[in-house]
Amino acid sequence: MPLRLAFSSNAYLDVPVDEAVARIAAAGYRGIELLADVPHAWPAGLLAGHKAAIRRAIHEAGLTIANVNAFMMNAIADPRQPYWHPGWTDPDPHYRAIRREHTKRALRLAAELGAPSISTEPGGELQPGQTREQATTIFYDEIMPALDVAAEVGVALLVEPEPGLLIETFAQYLEFAERANHPALGLNFDVGHAYCVGDDPVAWIPRMQAHTRHYHVEDIAATRVHHHLVPGDGAIDFHAVLAAIAAHSPEAWVTVELYPYRERPDEAARAARNHLLAVAAAAGVELA
Repeated sequence: MPLRLAFSSNAYLDVPVDEAVARIAAAGYRGIELLADVPHAWPAGLLAGHKAAIRRAIHEAGLTIANVNAFMMNAIADPRQPYWHPGWTDPDPHYRAIRREHTKRALRLAAELGAPSISTEPGGELQPGQTREQATTIFYDEIMPALDVAAEVGVALLVEPEPGLLIETFAQYLEFAERANHPALGLNFDVGHAYCVGDDPVAWIPRMQAHTRHYHVEDIAATRVHHHLVPGDGAIDFHAVLAAIAAHSPEAWVTVELYPYRERPDEAARAARNHLLAVAAAAGVELA
Protein backbone atom coordinates (compact mmCIF):
# COMPACT_ATOMS: atom_id res chain seq x y z
CA MET A 1 0.00 0.00 0.00
CA PRO A 2 1.47 3.38 -0.97
CA LEU A 3 1.80 6.26 1.44
CA ARG A 4 -1.21 8.51 1.02
CA LEU A 5 -0.80 12.24 0.55
CA ALA A 6 -3.32 14.83 1.75
CA PHE A 7 -3.43 18.61 1.84
CA SER A 8 -4.74 20.76 4.66
CA SER A 9 -7.60 23.08 3.84
CA ASN A 10 -6.12 25.67 6.20
CA ALA A 11 -4.19 27.07 3.23
CA TYR A 12 -7.57 28.00 1.69
CA LEU A 13 -8.80 30.41 4.36
CA ASP A 14 -10.17 32.83 1.76
CA VAL A 15 -12.58 30.47 0.02
CA PRO A 16 -15.57 28.38 1.13
CA VAL A 17 -15.12 24.73 1.94
CA ASP A 18 -16.57 23.34 -1.29
CA GLU A 19 -14.14 25.39 -3.34
CA ALA A 20 -11.21 24.36 -1.13
CA VAL A 21 -12.16 20.69 -1.59
CA ALA A 22 -12.36 21.03 -5.37
CA ARG A 23 -9.02 22.83 -5.63
CA ILE A 24 -7.21 20.32 -3.41
CA ALA A 25 -8.53 17.51 -5.60
CA ALA A 26 -7.52 19.41 -8.73
CA ALA A 27 -3.98 19.66 -7.37
CA GLY A 28 -3.81 15.86 -7.40
CA TYR A 29 -4.22 14.97 -3.74
CA ARG A 30 -6.06 11.87 -2.52
CA GLY A 31 -6.92 13.25 0.89
CA ILE A 32 -7.92 16.41 2.68
CA GLU A 33 -7.31 17.62 6.20
CA LEU A 34 -10.53 19.46 6.97
CA LEU A 35 -10.24 22.65 8.99
CA ALA A 36 -12.70 22.67 11.91
CA ASP A 37 -12.77 26.45 11.84
CA VAL A 38 -14.13 29.34 9.81
CA PRO A 39 -14.67 29.47 6.91
CA HIS A 40 -14.79 25.68 6.43
CA ALA A 41 -16.25 23.59 9.24
CA TRP A 42 -16.57 25.49 12.53
CA PRO A 43 -18.42 22.82 14.52
CA ALA A 44 -20.48 25.17 16.69
CA GLY A 45 -22.10 26.71 13.62
CA LEU A 46 -22.63 23.73 11.34
CA LEU A 47 -26.21 22.78 10.58
CA ALA A 48 -27.13 19.34 9.29
CA GLY A 49 -27.38 20.71 5.75
CA HIS A 50 -23.87 22.15 5.95
CA LYS A 51 -22.48 18.81 7.09
CA ALA A 52 -24.27 17.03 4.27
CA ALA A 53 -22.85 19.53 1.77
CA ILE A 54 -19.32 18.93 3.07
CA ARG A 55 -19.74 15.16 2.79
CA ARG A 56 -21.12 15.54 -0.73
CA ALA A 57 -18.32 17.85 -1.89
CA ILE A 58 -15.62 15.53 -0.55
CA HIS A 59 -17.28 12.45 -2.08
CA GLU A 60 -17.75 14.09 -5.47
CA ALA A 61 -14.11 15.23 -5.48
CA GLY A 62 -12.95 11.68 -4.79
CA LEU A 63 -11.16 12.68 -1.61
CA THR A 64 -10.86 11.06 1.80
CA ILE A 65 -10.69 12.97 5.08
CA ALA A 66 -7.24 12.25 6.48
CA ASN A 67 -7.72 14.29 9.66
CA VAL A 68 -9.77 17.13 11.09
CA ASN A 69 -7.67 20.12 12.13
CA ALA A 70 -9.12 21.40 15.41
CA PHE A 71 -5.94 23.29 16.30
CA MET A 72 -6.79 26.62 14.70
CA MET A 73 -9.56 28.77 16.19
CA ASN A 74 -9.79 31.79 13.88
CA ALA A 75 -13.49 31.95 14.72
CA ILE A 76 -12.61 33.30 18.17
CA ALA A 77 -10.27 35.89 16.62
CA ASP A 78 -8.03 36.32 19.65
CA PRO A 79 -5.83 39.34 18.81
CA ARG A 80 -2.73 37.70 20.30
CA GLN A 81 -2.66 34.77 17.87
CA PRO A 82 -5.60 33.24 15.99
CA TYR A 83 -4.30 29.67 16.06
CA TRP A 84 -3.20 29.02 19.64
CA HIS A 85 -5.89 30.87 21.57
CA PRO A 86 -7.97 30.01 23.46
CA GLY A 87 -5.34 27.61 24.80
CA TRP A 88 -5.87 24.48 26.84
CA THR A 89 -3.90 26.04 29.70
CA ASP A 90 -5.20 29.60 29.70
CA PRO A 91 -5.35 30.85 33.31
CA ASP A 92 -9.01 31.85 32.84
CA PRO A 93 -11.04 28.64 33.25
CA HIS A 94 -13.96 30.09 31.30
CA TYR A 95 -11.75 31.02 28.35
CA ARG A 96 -9.94 27.69 28.17
CA ALA A 97 -13.34 25.94 28.37
CA ILE A 98 -13.97 27.26 24.87
CA ARG A 99 -11.03 25.14 23.65
CA ARG A 100 -12.29 22.07 25.50
CA GLU A 101 -15.85 22.32 24.22
CA HIS A 102 -14.67 23.09 20.68
CA THR A 103 -12.56 19.92 20.79
CA LYS A 104 -15.55 17.84 21.87
CA ARG A 105 -17.64 19.28 19.03
CA ALA A 106 -14.83 18.64 16.55
CA LEU A 107 -14.63 15.01 17.68
CA ARG A 108 -18.35 14.52 17.13
CA LEU A 109 -18.12 16.26 13.76
CA ALA A 110 -15.24 13.99 12.73
CA ALA A 111 -17.29 10.95 13.66
CA GLU A 112 -20.23 12.19 11.58
CA LEU A 113 -17.98 12.81 8.59
CA GLY A 114 -16.08 9.52 8.91
CA ALA A 115 -12.72 11.05 9.81
CA PRO A 116 -10.33 8.88 11.84
CA SER A 117 -8.84 11.63 13.99
CA ILE A 118 -8.68 15.27 14.98
CA SER A 119 -5.55 17.21 15.94
CA THR A 120 -5.26 19.81 18.68
CA GLU A 121 -2.69 22.06 20.29
CA PRO A 122 -0.36 20.58 22.94
CA GLY A 123 -1.29 22.91 25.78
CA GLY A 124 -0.99 26.65 25.43
CA GLU A 125 1.74 29.17 26.05
CA LEU A 126 3.06 29.41 29.59
CA GLN A 127 1.68 32.61 31.09
CA PRO A 128 3.57 34.96 33.43
CA GLY A 129 3.72 33.38 36.85
CA GLN A 130 2.50 29.99 35.58
CA THR A 131 4.85 27.07 36.16
CA ARG A 132 5.21 24.18 33.76
CA GLU A 133 3.85 21.82 36.41
CA GLN A 134 0.76 23.99 36.90
CA ALA A 135 0.15 24.21 33.14
CA THR A 136 0.57 20.45 32.68
CA THR A 137 -1.96 19.74 35.42
CA ILE A 138 -4.46 22.13 33.82
CA PHE A 139 -3.89 20.52 30.42
CA TYR A 140 -4.49 17.07 31.90
CA ASP A 141 -7.66 18.13 33.69
CA GLU A 142 -9.07 19.83 30.58
CA ILE A 143 -8.22 17.24 27.95
CA MET A 144 -9.34 14.13 29.83
CA PRO A 145 -13.08 14.82 29.32
CA ALA A 146 -12.39 15.37 25.62
CA LEU A 147 -10.49 12.08 25.46
CA ASP A 148 -13.53 10.34 26.94
CA VAL A 149 -15.65 11.82 24.15
CA ALA A 150 -13.06 10.65 21.62
CA ALA A 151 -13.34 7.10 22.94
CA GLU A 152 -17.13 7.33 22.91
CA VAL A 153 -17.34 8.36 19.24
CA GLY A 154 -14.39 6.28 18.01
CA VAL A 155 -12.17 9.13 16.85
CA ALA A 156 -8.54 9.56 17.94
CA LEU A 157 -7.59 12.84 19.62
CA LEU A 158 -4.09 13.74 18.43
CA VAL A 159 -1.82 16.12 20.31
CA GLU A 160 0.55 18.03 18.03
CA PRO A 161 3.81 19.20 19.64
CA GLU A 162 4.40 22.81 18.69
CA PRO A 163 7.37 25.18 19.12
CA GLY A 164 6.58 27.72 21.82
CA LEU A 165 3.74 25.79 23.47
CA LEU A 166 3.61 23.52 26.51
CA ILE A 167 4.62 20.33 24.69
CA GLU A 168 7.33 21.08 22.14
CA THR A 169 9.29 17.82 21.99
CA PHE A 170 8.48 14.15 21.64
CA ALA A 171 10.00 13.43 25.04
CA GLN A 172 7.53 15.88 26.57
CA TYR A 173 4.70 14.24 24.64
CA LEU A 174 5.69 10.80 25.94
CA GLU A 175 5.75 12.09 29.50
CA PHE A 176 2.27 13.51 29.13
CA ALA A 177 0.95 10.42 27.33
CA GLU A 178 2.14 8.25 30.19
CA ARG A 179 0.29 10.46 32.64
CA ALA A 180 -2.92 10.51 30.58
CA ASN A 181 -2.79 6.77 29.86
CA HIS A 182 -5.85 7.01 27.62
CA PRO A 183 -6.51 4.77 24.59
CA ALA A 184 -8.00 7.63 22.55
CA LEU A 185 -4.85 9.78 22.81
CA GLY A 186 -2.47 9.81 19.87
CA LEU A 187 0.24 11.90 18.22
CA ASN A 188 0.07 14.16 15.22
CA PHE A 189 3.73 13.96 14.14
CA ASP A 190 4.63 17.30 12.57
CA VAL A 191 7.95 16.85 10.77
CA GLY A 192 8.68 20.57 10.53
CA HIS A 193 7.94 21.20 14.20
CA ALA A 194 10.29 18.39 15.18
CA TYR A 195 13.04 19.94 13.08
CA CYS A 196 12.45 23.35 14.69
CA VAL A 197 13.01 22.06 18.23
CA GLY A 198 15.98 19.85 17.36
CA ASP A 199 14.19 16.48 17.35
CA ASP A 200 15.57 14.67 14.30
CA PRO A 201 12.41 13.50 12.49
CA VAL A 202 14.08 10.45 10.97
CA ALA A 203 15.33 9.26 14.36
CA TRP A 204 12.01 9.89 16.09
CA ILE A 205 9.65 8.35 13.50
CA PRO A 206 10.38 4.76 14.61
CA ARG A 207 10.45 5.76 18.28
CA MET A 208 6.99 7.33 18.04
CA GLN A 209 5.46 4.65 15.84
CA ALA A 210 3.14 3.32 18.56
CA HIS A 211 1.70 6.81 19.14
CA THR A 212 1.62 8.34 15.64
CA ARG A 213 -1.72 8.35 13.83
CA HIS A 214 -1.10 11.12 11.30
CA TYR A 215 1.74 13.20 9.90
CA HIS A 216 2.09 16.84 8.97
CA VAL A 217 4.85 17.78 6.55
CA GLU A 218 6.23 21.16 5.59
CA ASP A 219 9.74 22.43 5.08
CA ILE A 220 11.67 24.63 7.50
CA ALA A 221 14.68 26.85 6.83
CA ALA A 222 18.10 25.84 8.13
CA THR A 223 17.70 28.51 10.82
CA ARG A 224 15.00 26.24 12.36
CA VAL A 225 12.69 29.27 12.67
CA HIS A 226 9.09 28.07 12.81
CA HIS A 227 7.76 29.17 9.44
CA HIS A 228 6.16 26.64 7.11
CA LEU A 229 7.75 26.40 3.66
CA VAL A 230 6.88 24.37 0.58
CA PRO A 231 8.78 21.06 0.72
CA GLY A 232 12.00 21.55 -1.20
CA ASP A 233 12.40 25.19 -0.18
CA GLY A 234 14.00 24.47 3.20
CA ALA A 235 16.53 22.20 4.87
CA ILE A 236 14.56 19.04 5.75
CA ASP A 237 15.75 15.78 4.18
CA PHE A 238 12.45 14.48 2.81
CA HIS A 239 14.20 11.56 1.11
CA ALA A 240 15.04 10.16 4.53
CA VAL A 241 11.76 11.29 6.12
CA LEU A 242 9.52 9.57 3.57
CA ALA A 243 11.62 6.41 3.69
CA ALA A 244 11.24 6.33 7.48
CA ILE A 245 7.49 6.91 7.36
CA ALA A 246 7.07 4.20 4.73
CA ALA A 247 9.07 1.77 6.85
CA HIS A 248 7.35 2.45 10.16
CA SER A 249 3.91 4.00 9.51
CA PRO A 250 2.91 2.88 6.02
CA GLU A 251 -0.82 3.20 6.68
CA ALA A 252 -0.72 6.75 8.08
CA TRP A 253 -1.84 9.76 6.09
CA VAL A 254 0.82 12.37 5.30
CA THR A 255 -0.76 15.82 5.14
CA VAL A 256 1.00 18.83 3.65
CA GLU A 257 0.27 21.86 5.86
CA LEU A 258 1.01 25.21 4.22
CA TYR A 259 -1.31 27.76 5.84
CA PRO A 260 1.14 30.68 5.25
CA TYR A 261 0.43 30.34 1.52
CA ARG A 262 -3.20 31.49 1.58
CA GLU A 263 -2.49 34.04 -1.18
CA ARG A 264 -1.33 31.29 -3.58
CA PRO A 265 -2.49 27.94 -2.20
CA ASP A 266 -2.87 26.17 -5.55
CA GLU A 267 0.72 26.92 -6.53
CA ALA A 268 1.99 25.78 -3.13
CA ALA A 269 -0.12 22.61 -3.18
CA ARG A 270 1.12 21.56 -6.61
CA ALA A 271 4.75 22.43 -5.92
CA ALA A 272 4.69 20.46 -2.66
CA ARG A 273 3.12 17.40 -4.26
CA ASN A 274 5.50 17.45 -7.22
CA HIS A 275 8.54 17.68 -4.95
CA LEU A 276 7.37 14.96 -2.59
CA LEU A 277 6.51 12.61 -5.47
CA ALA A 278 9.95 13.11 -6.99
CA VAL A 279 11.72 12.59 -3.67
CA ALA A 280 9.63 9.51 -2.91
CA ALA A 281 10.47 8.00 -6.29
CA ALA A 282 14.16 8.59 -5.70
CA ALA A 283 13.85 6.96 -2.27
CA GLY A 284 12.01 3.94 -3.65
CA VAL A 285 8.87 4.90 -1.73
CA GLU A 286 5.44 4.54 -3.31
CA LEU A 287 3.48 7.75 -2.69
CA ALA A 288 0.03 8.56 -4.05
